Amino acid sequence: MRKKVLIVEDEFIVASNLRQVLQRSGYEVSGIATSAEEAEENLQRDRPDIVLLDIRLQGERSGIDIARKLKSQHISFVYLSANSNQKILEEAKLTYPDGFLVKPFRKKDLLIMLDIAWSRHAQSLETRTEREILLQRQLTEISNAHSDSRQKLLQIAEIMQSCIPFDLITAGLRPLNTGQFNDEGYLRVGFNEYQFIGEKALLTITNLKKTALSVILANSHVDINTIIYNNGATSEKPNVPSLQKTLIETFNIQSYLVFPVLLSNGLSFHYFFYSRQRNMYNSNHVALLDHLRLSLAAVAEKMIYGDDPAISRPGQINPERGTQDGTVNYPEFRSIIGNHHLLLGALDLAAQVAFYNTSVLILGESGTGKEKLARAIHLLSPRKKAPYVTVNCAAIPPTLIESELFGHEKGAFTGATERRKGKFEQAEGGTIFLDEVGELSPDMQVKILRFLQEKEIQCIGGNSLIKVNVRVVAATNRNLEKEVADGKFRLDLYYRLNVFPITLPSLRERKSDIKELAVYFAEKFCQEFNKPFHGILPSMMEDMMGYDWPGNIRELENVIEQSAILNDGKSKLALKRKLGGQPATSAPKVIKTLEDVKTAQAETEREYIISILKQTEGRIRGTNGAAHLMNIKPTTLESKMIKLKIRREDL
Repeated sequence: MRKKVLIVEDEFIVASNLRQVLQRSGYEVSGIATSAEEAEENLQRDRPDIVLLDIRLQGERSGIDIARKLKSQHISFVYLSANSNQKILEEAKLTYPDGFLVKPFRKKDLLIMLDIAWSRHAQSLETRTEREILLQRQLTEISNAHSDSRQKLLQIAEIMQSCIPFDLITAGLRPLNTGQFNDEGYLRVGFNEYQFIGEKALLTITNLKKTALSVILANSHVDINTIIYNNGATSEKPNVPSLQKTLIETFNIQSYLVFPVLLSNGLSFHYFFYSRQRNMYNSNHVALLDHLRLSLAAVAEKMIYGDDPAISRPGQINPERGTQDGTVNYPEFRSIIGNHHLLLGALDLAAQVAFYNTSVLILGESGTGKEKLARAIHLLSPRKKAPYVTVNCAAIPPTLIESELFGHEKGAFTGATERRKGKFEQAEGGTIFLDEVGELSPDMQVKILRFLQEKEIQCIGGNSLIKVNVRVVAATNRNLEKEVADGKFRLDLYYRLNVFPITLPSLRERKSDIKELAVYFAEKFCQEFNKPFHGILPSMMEDMMGYDWPGNIRELENVIEQSAILNDGKSKLALKRKLGGQPATSAPKVIKTLEDVKTAQAETEREYIISILKQTEGRIRGTNGAAHLMNIKPTTLESKMIKLKIRREDL
């Protein structure tokens, strides 16, 4: 059956040429539209399989406006653009297209991109269907289980997290009972850890009195229909306290999704998904919930009117930490330290895609843990018992990379004394991790693309193609979209690899994880060096929290390792070098006076005062206070601090 293509292009010559190429190549062209309005009319009249979509169109609306509608209707589309600058790529990426072509393009590029787009779209539909079937089954099991409402909501949170990401999930009947807060919820505090949020916890966290909470509940708006709020918006009146405003301010919420379901007695039960990220929720999340509506309503019935809510399954829940024996656990992520919501979001995606054969592209700066995440994806997949092979594309000379990846026959070149299998053959049945894939030469990009398309390789000196069953996980610290725009990376390879992108945050974006990471590495190295661990000096922790970490986790690990090596085993770890690589200034054995400091060329008065204040942890007065150490009056030091504009933030 021929695939139908709708062309949305306002340049007559380009559109006519596209029609001819497509028809000669076996496609059916359902129509040509020059504006968003014409495109919508065509979509209503005849649903296409694929849409070729120009970004700039006649009229006020652009191709990006049409793209949102195509995405909601699950129609595959490929963007056409006269230029590929970074801004256009960023805007286009937000609509999750199946492909992108830069004008002018060759016939071969067009046909390859259409093939890629259809393959990606079909795979996405298949994955979506499998996911919905699995979720339906899991919700039915939750509904039928003998467990209370708190356990059921926790189990819903665990299965929905990877599909509809959230930092807080709550649920309850509407309208609200103003006399008592009956909603139940879970705040995500780790990858598979949730803290229960009921009335008692909410009052404690918000420091509210029960009477104040009653007023807040009475002022709260109730949404009748499914709705998405972004950037801290709510339906409530300005300057009037409400439940949604309270949750937004307390938990730093940036966007949330309200999903009501109707119970058999006519009452409404609402599920709320809250995220600390802006613009988290979209029509795809709503569509998924709509498909699960009956199952979510059935669970809600049991949560409110269950057979016997007092009966619990074995494996009781801790009311303060929503963990349970027998819940889904991911030991593969144990070596990935941190609970920041950006990191947890990346782990959610990894857990979701691991079970499929889909190619994965891991993005992020150097040192963010891309290799660890790739290995975790392999260990979570059905391929976990097969080989996992790592290739650092940047570390292998261009003259050797082809032989390293695809192998060679005996006599293929000087020194090839026997046949050698390449990394792809060595990874048969398993996973190959192509680290720093952005460093590949154009010739090697073509060969990797051929493997992704055909699942076969040809070794150097070989005459036949070899079928290989290998899943590809790639990673790069480069901005591949910019590389594509600059002509340094093939667009078709980018889309083949970018089927399922996962971005790991930099350490400066998740500074709340620094302390946990530092302690983890400190304990690890102290044990390795057979030294007792007495903790980390507060001044060192402050310096680490204030540093930007261009080398990310790898740099932090190196800093902690050096401190552990130089530690005497009797004191807390301290910085031995200034962060950034410069030698740390040793604390002087004899504290100098300010007059000495003024004549010193290596240190300014302000820097000196700050260094002494750090040693005393900000204490000015008393024995061993900063003023005592500098042999000046406390009032003199305070005056100098005001004059030199030394604030608490500087310490």
